[in-house]
Amino acid sequence: MTAKLLRFAEHAVGEPYHADLVTQPVAAGVSETHGHADFFEFMGIVEGNGLHHLESGAQPLRAGDVTFVRPRDVHAMQGLAPQGMRFVNIAFPAAAWHGFVDIARIGTWEDATAAPLWRLSGTAVRRAREVFGRALERFHANPTMLDMMRFWTDLVELLQQQPGSGARPGTRPPAWLVRVLEQMHAEPQLRGGVPLMARLAAVSPAHLSRTMRAHYGTTPTEFVTGLRLERAAQLLGSTDEPVTQIAHRCGFASQSYFTRRFGTAYGLSPTAYRRRTWQSFVPG
Repeated sequence: MTAKLLRFAEHAVGEPYHADLVTQPVAAGVSETHGHADFFEFMGIVEGNGLHHLESGAQPLRAGDVTFVRPRDVHAMQGLAPQGMRFVNIAFPAAAWHGFVDIARIGTWEDATAAPLWRLSGTAVRRAREVFGRALERFHANPTMLDMMRFWTDLVELLQQQPGSGARPGTRPPAWLVRVLEQMHAEPQLRGGVPLMARLAAVSPAHLSRTMRAHYGTTPTEFVTGLRLERAAQLLGSTDEPVTQIAHRCGFASQSYFTRRFGTAYGLSPTAYRRRTWQSFVPG
């Protein structure tokens, strides 16, 4: 990966840490690839699912996951259909983290081949969200080093109770699945839908469904529908094609079903979405 090298002071000069709630929509594609010169970061996935692109491969991410990124990790993020991904990112200087782990006598998780990943479940998901949420709130209210220490202590205690505790990276999706997901972005594949997706993967529909659920937390149907809606939104905003034609072009056999799903995803009818998009470029 060709990567930009980021420094902590560029984002949080004078602060003990930096926190942000990041939305990675499907339409944004893969974020800028970068590395960390002098800081670590924890990321807690709040909603949706996506991919964490690393030199060692792509880690599937879904709501409830926590991943740890080290200065050696060159990485980028990508939200996947149908809804993309939202995560809380907490970054902190490497020197401060090393001081903490020395005092606490814990491992730094720096030896794992890929960025450590924890797949939380049950009450652990709720507790992790509370820990990340408090750190985010404190960051916007003049945080102190004590706030950083609280975040580390609470999160590390939680993660150490989980099976594996960062000793193993997340299971990588099979190469055939990654390949097929990329192929499905093209319009002809969108019109072919899930049956074509299974044929391209050369697996049974049942096996495709199980594998997608295991690695991405979604079904083939929802994944394809998300891609179709994304493409339809692009066409509504960039062309004057009739809504019915766009629906059929993106693989929707029924305009009423398309309108219903589009409204659920974007909060507007296709016609209203087009009007708002055009007005944002051409003042009325």
